[in-house]
Amino acid sequence: MAVKQSPLKDILKTSFPAVLDLSSQTVTWLIEAIFIGHLSAAALAGVGISLQVVLLTFAVLLTFVMGASIIILRYLGAKDSWKANHVLGQALMIGTIMSIFIGMIWYFGATQMMHIIKEEEPVARQFAVEWLKTASFFAPIFVVNFIALGIMRMAGDTMITMRINLVANAIHIGLLPLLVFGNFGFPRLEAKGAALAVGIGHSVGILLSLYFLRSRKSVLFLSFKEYTTPNFETFKHLFKLGFPTTVEQLVWAFGQLILSFFAARMGIIPLAIHQVLLRIQSVLSMAFQGFGLASMTLVGKNLGADEELLAIKTGRIAGRVALITAIFVAAVLIIFQRQILGAFTSNQQVIIYGSQVLYALAILQIPKAVNIVFSGNLRGGADLNWLMWLSIISVLLFETIGAYILTVILHVGLIGLWAIQIVDESTRFSLNYFRFRGGKKWKNLDWGIKK
Repeated sequence: MAVKQSPLKDILKTSFPAVLDLSSQTVTWLIEAIFIGHLSAAALAGVGISLQVVLLTFAVLLTFVMGASIIILRYLGAKDSWKANHVLGQALMIGTIMSIFIGMIWYFGATQMMHIIKEEEPVARQFAVEWLKTASFFAPIFVVNFIALGIMRMAGDTMITMRINLVANAIHIGLLPLLVFGNFGFPRLEAKGAALAVGIGHSVGILLSLYFLRSRKSVLFLSFKEYTTPNFETFKHLFKLGFPTTVEQLVWAFGQLILSFFAARMGIIPLAIHQVLLRIQSVLSMAFQGFGLASMTLVGKNLGADEELLAIKTGRIAGRVALITAIFVAAVLIIFQRQILGAFTSNQQVIIYGSQVLYALAILQIPKAVNIVFSGNLRGGADLNWLMWLSIISVLLFETIGAYILTVILHVGLIGLWAIQIVDESTRFSLNYFRFRGGKKWKNLDWGIKK
């Protein structure tokens, strides 16, 4: 079928709300890091490690977000909203059950997990444990809302998810100075206060998510019957489609933990700098994910509507948009490097050392942004096993072996941890680009369910 129009308008319409939506969460984490960083470098390092544990948990939950979203996108493309809503209910049911166990793991395992921090830094470990234990009480809210927003976002409801996240994150930010530093008569709770702020913000967020899913203002509708009635055939397909993405994200998160481990071996200053750069990278990655998400959504829907040529053209144009954006972002990072680092800390040692490493962070954005989009293209086509194995191999070669050689054997320092990520993202982008350009036969994939 001939392509009759450019998908650029649809890409921009879907991606820009998604950019604001996704980046608002990471900007909020960035602001929280600024508040925590003004407590001490130990607090910044400790809370940063706890946040990575939470992000690792969310990687597991991507099984249900990605598995459900791929199926839902095809059903929406085929105009079958009934089955799409069924899949939504089943995914949220599984998430609710898992959230109870996740909260228990965070609470009872916090002390053991924080042994990653060097023994000479007991204060950093204390901050880490306090933040994670407090966050554990909000685990059901975090988990269910993460799944609900993820599915709505990938279904194309980016305007709605943007509004929900902006409200939740505004509450989070507004509570930080009150609960972390005890301003205006509030108790000074430091790390506990930061965890309470995010928990309260997302408690409001989940109420808004339920409102939109029940008011028929979303393309999806949450049926309580579907939410409470298990369908094991649906479970099977959710796991089948979502499991490779979970493995991929777990491996990626594990690779980030390995890099943090190498940074922790260098001392508290390199670890603090590494955590700052991770926060900056997370903001930028979420912004680029907006383009990848738009591409995945449109590619998936077009394939569901048997518009394969339009799906391919959409993926290529999204990649060009991401490339232009990444070049601009890299330039901003290089020009304003000292001002950016100065927002986190007044420690001149951190700023001077961090400025050197930030060059690598800036260069990294270019291959990373385009790779995110082409990974999204392949997800829209359900080419998930490829992405899983590519992630496993790259983390083994680059984040593990490569980082060890650069930092332990060659003693390159923190810049080595970021340089190896440039090599990683460039390699993955090249392979994903040729994979997508090769024309995978998406129509033969088993994505449907019986109800």
